[in-house]
Amino acid sequence: MTAMLNTLVAVCLAYVVFLFLVAFFAERAAQRGRTRWLRSPIVYTLSLSIYCTAWTFYGAVGNAARSGLEYLTIYIGPTLVMVGWWWGLRKLVRIGRTQRITSIADLVSARFGKSNLLAVGVTILAVIATTPYIALQLQSVTLSFEVFAQGDMPARTGDQTHTALWLAMGLAIFTVLFGTRNLDANERHHGVVMAIAVEAVVKLTALLAVGAFVVWGVSDGPSAMLAKIDASDLGHWQADGGRWAGLTLLSAAAFLTLPRMFQVLVVENENEGHLRTASWAFPLYLMLMSLFVVPIAVTGLELMPEDANPDTFVLTVPLSEGANGLAILSFLGGFSSATSMVIVAAIALSTMVSNHIVMPIWLRATGAGASFFGDVRNIVLLARRVSIVGIVLLGYLYYRVSGGGAALTSIGLVSFTGIAQVLPVAVGGIFWRGATRTGAFAGLTVGLALWLFTSFLPSVGTGVLLSERIFTEGLFGLGILRPHALFGIEGIDSTLHALLWSLSLSTIAFVGTSLVSFPSPLERLQGAQFVNIYQHTGGPRSWSGGPAQSEDLMIMSQRILGATEAQALFLREARRQGVSGHLPDPSPDFLEILEKELSGSVGAATAHAMVGQITGGMQVSVEDLMAVADETAQMMEYSSQLETKSQELTRTARQLRDANEKLTRLSVQKDAFLSQISHELRTPMTSIRAFSEILRDSEGMLESDKIRYASVIHDEAIRLTRLLDDLLDLSVLENGQVNLNIRQGRLGDVLDRAEAAAAAASDGGARIVIKRRAKDESIVLNTDLDRLTQVFINLIANARKYCDAAAPELEIRVRSNLGGVVLEFVDNGTGIAAESQDLIFEKFARVSDQKAGGAGLGLAICRQIMRRLGGEISYLPGQSGAAFRVELPAELAMAAQ
Repeated sequence: MTAMLNTLVAVCLAYVVFLFLVAFFAERAAQRGRTRWLRSPIVYTLSLSIYCTAWTFYGAVGNAARSGLEYLTIYIGPTLVMVGWWWGLRKLVRIGRTQRITSIADLVSARFGKSNLLAVGVTILAVIATTPYIALQLQSVTLSFEVFAQGDMPARTGDQTHTALWLAMGLAIFTVLFGTRNLDANERHHGVVMAIAVEAVVKLTALLAVGAFVVWGVSDGPSAMLAKIDASDLGHWQADGGRWAGLTLLSAAAFLTLPRMFQVLVVENENEGHLRTASWAFPLYLMLMSLFVVPIAVTGLELMPEDANPDTFVLTVPLSEGANGLAILSFLGGFSSATSMVIVAAIALSTMVSNHIVMPIWLRATGAGASFFGDVRNIVLLARRVSIVGIVLLGYLYYRVSGGGAALTSIGLVSFTGIAQVLPVAVGGIFWRGATRTGAFAGLTVGLALWLFTSFLPSVGTGVLLSERIFTEGLFGLGILRPHALFGIEGIDSTLHALLWSLSLSTIAFVGTSLVSFPSPLERLQGAQFVNIYQHTGGPRSWSGGPAQSEDLMIMSQRILGATEAQALFLREARRQGVSGHLPDPSPDFLEILEKELSGSVGAATAHAMVGQITGGMQVSVEDLMAVADETAQMMEYSSQLETKSQELTRTARQLRDANEKLTRLSVQKDAFLSQISHELRTPMTSIRAFSEILRDSEGMLESDKIRYASVIHDEAIRLTRLLDDLLDLSVLENGQVNLNIRQGRLGDVLDRAEAAAAAASDGGARIVIKRRAKDESIVLNTDLDRLTQVFINLIANARKYCDAAAPELEIRVRSNLGGVVLEFVDNGTGIAAESQDLIFEKFARVSDQKAGGAGLGLAICRQIMRRLGGEISYLPGQSGAAFRVELPAELAMAAQ
């Protein structure tokens, strides 16, 4: 048997490596855009099999052996939800995608005015409720190893503890590697989901194989098996109607509210249409999982000793008949059931902990400077990774404290009862507009307290967290406060007792408190959005754009979404508003869009708080409140039209005001330009005239003086020619009369020439360190290379001239995308003042009269060149210094060498 155990360990390691490869290649395929098969409805349906954990793989057989057909309630509940409540699931998925919900805690928080206090409550409840379930998975795997180890050496507690600890560590590492690769929780975990889908097939295949073995291998076919079932105690089992109904309700509630189920059902959903396939395919999967449970249980009761653990019949029956290969396959099925649950639950819970506990604490610690602190993504990812390890270790700790001796079914029911406390608040919130935040908090508090007292704390064991005296005499010596006989009600099954009191009283508290409390305006707006999700696709327009600074919002967004994603979002919204540049107006519409984007990474409540820190708060208009009241359809329509026109007029007025200010500044710049041009023309002309007259009128002049005076005339002529060339160049470009010399060349070579030319023309100016990455510049261009070089020379020369850092540096970044090639020139100076950024590409503009040596035509010429080349040049705000972006279209980037 030692050899068998070693084989089992080797098979386990090989299986884990296989899952790593599946997850890795799925992630690679997603990164390359090959997601068609990853987003199929079959993969989505198989991911729902995360519901079938070690409880259903091992515990269903054990439950059938102990309690007959009662195990079917665990399958009937989800089946009723998928078949009979399909429309409710569709609404839940629509809310999740529209509001960018990241977890069940985020759903409750967003619905009730984006309250982080509620999110914290749901997060704490979910972590505590999931802890026994993780312990259940660890216990099931250790029981499996014990079965294989009992052949020639007794199982020791230390061995079981070490097995559980190694398993917990391995699961934590796998989850950290493939569950925290993306910050945005709305970005799908393709690797994890595909691994779960594979595990779904493995555990179903294993259970069907064992079932077929006991029917056709151990028995003489279906007829003989049916006869055995009829003759066994299971054939005479009598259903307890109350417990049957209670467990069915409990399994249905858990299917909707378990963090891992919400993750795959709502967050990982790619398409609402996938629910149509899942509505019949997932019940079919559950039916196949339960098909051979009774035959395996009956065969186990027949073949195994009376003191054998029924939870292990799936393994012990094949082993007793010498089918070792089948037993190993069965072990892999149970191993898959356990590991997939722990992985997805850890991902979901870590997202809740980081978004609703860690991030609010970080915001409070950093005060009002949300936009001025470091990269928030690193903080969130670190919080999620630490949370994953902590959550898995909590499950291990529960396993150690409880001793791992309870039946798998009883442990699972403890978790189901705990997480079911979220059901009244979650379902009530999406269907009842009158639900309030105060009511939700009251319901969750009552439900959590009653579940802890009547179910969770007793499950750990008598005398561990609750003294034996409390069990016999009640809390504070009050007999009506006994955990298993609350309010004097005795004789009820412990699970039903806990479910009855916790769920009923929490519902009463939720509904009653909601009826006597009044929701805030934001709660009412969110309630209208959630309840009427099919009529409203956007969030409530509650933000006021008053003191909001777009650049601060850009800085904050870059540190959460990443620079590329944030800049693309701001540019898209600026173009939608018709605003020039990269910074849109901080209108209510834009702030709502930004908040939703941020909520995908840090949760709705935290995103709301971060935007609020910068904008200075929010307001609710009379029109919005009228829309919430929904007095008449005509009033809503009229109000909506007025609001739209008012926003358009406000935006137009702002644009006209900005344009007027820009024209005023351009007029000043034009006067300064004309004055500067006059000076620039007069100075060399005066020098040329004066020295030429000296040469003409002086007789007997030394040859050295003639050479010196001629050199002055020559230099001034070159200076004058350069100025006239710039003016002529700009005129030709603006009139479209330029002839482009299109040819191929490497981007790196173009940059080399530009850097050398800029250095040669520096006239002894300040030195600047230029940072480049040669491997990114191996791109072949098909364009006018001379004109492009002229643009690069100007940008490098400007950095050399204007960068005011003690040690000037210029970083040239190059990246390729589907739209072409993007180059960014970013120095480490103080940058360009915000009030000057919209003028720098105008032909009359100069950044600084003190530092400028030319007439301010360089960037204007660059803009005209890039337009003729089909590209674009723009200034990037919110960077460390002055930053310019040059965009070349895709047709110019021929290939990479």
